[in-house]
Amino acid sequence: MINLLSLAKSSAIAIGIVLGLIIIVQICVVVYLLRSRLKYNPARVSARGVLHVGPGRFFNSHRRSAKNAIVDTFIYLMLIVISVVWVFPFFYLILTSLRAGTFTASTLWPKQFTFDNFVWLFTDKEYNFLNWYINTLLIAIVVSVINTLITLLTAYALSRMRFKGRKALMKFMLILGMFPGFLGMICIYYILKMLGMIGSQMSIVGLMLVYVSGTMMGYYVSKGFFDTISKSLDEAAMIDGASRARIFFSIILPLSKPIIIQTILGAFVGPWGDYMMASYIVGAGGTNFKTVAIGLYQMIDTQQKMTENFCRFCAGGVVVSILPIVMFFFMQRYYVAGVTGGSVKG
Repeated sequence: MINLLSLAKSSAIAIGIVLGLIIIVQICVVVYLLRSRLKYNPARVSARGVLHVGPGRFFNSHRRSAKNAIVDTFIYLMLIVISVVWVFPFFYLILTSLRAGTFTASTLWPKQFTFDNFVWLFTDKEYNFLNWYINTLLIAIVVSVINTLITLLTAYALSRMRFKGRKALMKFMLILGMFPGFLGMICIYYILKMLGMIGSQMSIVGLMLVYVSGTMMGYYVSKGFFDTISKSLDEAAMIDGASRARIFFSIILPLSKPIIIQTILGAFVGPWGDYMMASYIVGAGGTNFKTVAIGLYQMIDTQQKMTENFCRFCAGGVVVSILPIVMFFFMQRYYVAGVTGGSVKG
């Protein structure tokens, strides 16, 4: 029998090597395009895109065109390869989730397709996937709402108000935000343990507090977006007697739909797929308090479980990925507008 754990580790190493090579190729392509852009001289090109060259350079221009065609072909081939590499894991995940019986690594295409793995997820009483899903959804919704409100209020205050120590505070939060959150995991664990929020019914609340803490340090993109909104709107509203809160909720927020969507999506996806912090705080609790990431890992944490439940694990991965994909699909244009709009000013 093939050792599935060893196969998974080998596959992860191989994927890492391939992704590293792809990144190197992408960097080379970008460098080439930048160099081509720098060598390009618009003064020598007519309205029809024909180079103004002398008779002696006619054949050189043809050779340059052939060279550009070869380079373009190579770039498109690399883009196709990159797309296949990125799409293949999702394709493999879906195929495995529809596989009947136990998992075998010898064949890629299932001999028989079935939806029994998805049915098992919502009917099995031992793992209780539905409860995990509801817990994760509740945490993600609450955290995204609170994070969005705190982030936008902080960004608006730093964008519109001028007070002593403002720039120093902005620099301090920006530098502090560069440190990863897991540096304080030991301190967080003992604080929550003293509050009775480790491995108990309150562990979900403790996990929410951890996700919400430090939210204001992600203000920078939102502040850049608010900087693009004219301050004359605030001044006109103040002349009419509006307060800061009224201006923010009645005038600024309706104009800030892109950055609101971008902040909500970013705050939602973090808790939705988090395993490290969730396992640290909620992992010691009962089955009913776990999140999807913890539960799915426990389905394959041993060799025997991986052999029996790997197809079900892939089915769970497909179910978990549906909601974020749908959200990004319908909110993509707002997300892109929020990111690009917030990166104009600092």
